[in-house]
Formats: sequence, C-alpha cells, structure tokens
Amino acid sequence: MKKTLLATAVVGLLSMSSAHAATVVGFKVGADYWQADTTNSFNDDSGVSHNFNDDDSQGSVWFAIEHPLPFVPNLKIRENRLESSAGLSNVDFTFNGNAFSGDVSVTNNLNNTDFVLYYEILDNDLVSVDLGAAYKQMDGSVRVSDSGHPEQVDIDSGIIMGYANAQVGMVGLGLFGFADVLLGVDESNVYDYSVGLGWQFESLAVDTLVRVGYRDFNFDVSHFSDVSQNTQFKGAFAGIELRF
Repeated sequence: MKKTLLATAVVGLLSMSSAHAATVVGFKVGADYWQADTTNSFNDDSGVSHNFNDDDSQGSVWFAIEHPLPFVPNLKIRENRLESSAGLSNVDFTFNGNAFSGDVSVTNNLNNTDFVLYYEILDNDLVSVDLGAAYKQMDGSVRVSDSGHPEQVDIDSGIIMGYANAQVGMVGLGLFGFADVLLGVDESNVYDYSVGLGWQFESLAVDTLVRVGYRDFNFDVSHFSDVSQNTQFKGAFAGIELRF
C-alpha cells in the first residue's frame, strides 16, 4: 500500500510540473515553406568577391522533445535546406586552384542542421519564453562549373549560437505572435531569425499550429571551411506544427 501511495504521489507531482502537457514528455514536429530572396557574394582565390542573386523556395523541418525534469534542457533539432544558383558571364578568376573564364554556373549550398538545447523560462496561455544555446552544423558547398571542369569547396564546420524564442498569445482566440532567434557567438555576423503570427487549434490528442511570417538567415563569414562569403536568405514563410 505504501509503495502504491508513493508511486501515485510521484506521478502526480510530475504531472503538475507541466500545466499544459497531457503526458510527462511532449513532442513537437513541424515544417516551413520559405520563399526567399537570396543575395550571394563569394571570394575567389585572390580574395576578389563575385556577386549573384536568386529567388527560390527553401524549406525547414524540425522536431522537439520537452519534459518537466528540472535542470535538464529540452531538445530541438531543425534541418534547413538552403540553396541558390545562377550563371555568371565574362568571368576571369581562379577558384580552388582552377582558372575559370567566360561563362560559369555557381551554386551556393548552405544546408545546415540546428541542434538546440533550451529551457522553458515561462510557459502559460499568455506568454512563453525559451532560452538556450545552439550548434548550427553546416553541410553545404560552393561550386563553380564551366563546360570542362567543376570545382567545389565543402562548407562543413559548425557555429555556436545563442537561442531565444518568445510567444505572446490572445487567450481564447488561438491567435499568437512569435519570434525565434539564433545569434552566432564565435561567428558574430551569422544570425537566423523569424517573426510572425500563428493560430493554434486545440484537440484532445494533438494541437495544430499554423504559422506565417518573415525569416532572415545571414551567413557572413571569412575563411570558414576555407570559404569567405556573405550570403543572405530572407523572405516570407508559412508552416505548420503539431504538438503531442
């Protein structure tokens, strides 16, 4: 009997520690479609910059695990698929040791994965605030090609970043505003933020959130994985998130 009472009390305390969670552990999964305008500037072997622009769709998917355990951070992993390309005419430069002249095509792949550890500082129907740290692992490349010889430099280093997320809701309407921010620590000119509005539709098993807003990812680095470039993806996005 004592063991039964003790187990009941422990379960009750764990349940009370998260006012909005139906279970001890909660999960979030989501995806965004992002129509981004992209400006690119990359350096050749002589340090001369070359510019091109692009306008194409990008995307992100993520999942998060949240729990009521004190001092243990929550986890969010977000995969970002980002790429821009264009053709350049009448070039005369050397890239990755190969000379290019005439017409070339350039592809800047900035795929990356965010590994975020964060704490819920506030969590109620009106205001929620998360603070933590992130590691943005790049998995991309800069590729220059002509009719005879392509050259590619991989971008595979990581960036330590600060993380903050805030959401302010209108009780009873399901409408909320949000901001999600990543700021580079060891690469201070790298940031990734989004702001916007959302609508939450609640049910017994799954809450559905629809979001629209503006996102800006700036990647301004020097000798990062042997690449120097200044690239910015920015524009409107729309997405959906499911909370279990």
